[in-house]
Amino acid sequence: MIDRGELIRKLALNVVRFSGLGAVASRFTLGCGAILMLHRVTDDPPMPFGFNRHLAITPQFLDAVLCETRALGFRFVTMCEAIDRLASGATGERFITITADDGYRDNLTAALPTLEKHGAPITIYVAPNLIEGKVDLWWDVLEDIVTRRDMIYLDTPRGRLSIESATPGDKFRANTVIHNYLTTEVPEHAQRKVIRELAASAGVDPARPGRETLMTWDELRRCAAHPLVTIGAHTMNHFNLARLTDEQVAQEMTDSARVLNVELGVNARHFAFPYGYASAVGPREVEIARQAGFATAVTTRHGVLYPEHASHPHALPRISINGRYQQVSHVRTMVRGLTTAMSNRGKALVTV
Repeated sequence: MIDRGELIRKLALNVVRFSGLGAVASRFTLGCGAILMLHRVTDDPPMPFGFNRHLAITPQFLDAVLCETRALGFRFVTMCEAIDRLASGATGERFITITADDGYRDNLTAALPTLEKHGAPITIYVAPNLIEGKVDLWWDVLEDIVTRRDMIYLDTPRGRLSIESATPGDKFRANTVIHNYLTTEVPEHAQRKVIRELAASAGVDPARPGRETLMTWDELRRCAAHPLVTIGAHTMNHFNLARLTDEQVAQEMTDSARVLNVELGVNARHFAFPYGYASAVGPREVEIARQAGFATAVTTRHGVLYPEHASHPHALPRISINGRYQQVSHVRTMVRGLTTAMSNRGKALVTV
């Protein structure tokens, strides 16, 4: 199944790269730094239909990205140093800070050895109930279900839907339909029930993705003890905060930091909004993160950092190091700020 959006984005990246516009424009777009966003770093092959392949890159590609960004003159810094640099006016050499969401085991086994080679720090954002198996990696469970079934029956308040899932095109549409249903119509706290009912009907173990790919608390303790690793908070349940009440949002944030302190002995100063796109985080969530006492909070909005971000430390954009775009030339274009305005309706300073 061809993803037209992906093709268009790759075309835009190549136009900027080959047209010569990049060399001229980067003088105005470069910014003072960037936050890179990872999820998984693994040589494991993607699932057959690759619905979630954007979440994984290879260790070799991570190594190439670090080599390239260093060659471009970026310095690798911690999240604490990044925010200090912004607060002091972001003068001096440009900087890169690396982050990873969710606490995947390969952050320890595959990413960290590569980061050690380059002396590159990383902030790993952890949602305790994902680690404890109280919340499922439902997007991976859904991919298992759609891969396995030729027909999926989804019970909704409007009645039972029969969703074809026989051909590759059918599977792409089925994954999209169910994904959208879970994220827009099903309350956050009810997602697990729905996905587990679908998993049972398909003979899928809903706990398997988390059990096989996420770190345990003991592995996270090893990470937390490493001099290159900072542990940040990622809510308790990896819920879309925009769909919760003020009180629930505050509790998700503060409880996650409290549990990380109890389990790992860390003071989680940094926070990542789950999902992080426009319908998951806005001014309300940013303000609650500030009130919760975090020094920074990051979104998944696409953009580089400018000195003006010192006034928006709880709405920081990131550059996704994405499994669908594993070309160093694409990363070079993005960290130079050439795609920031393209992705944000002409805006260079990306917040919320």
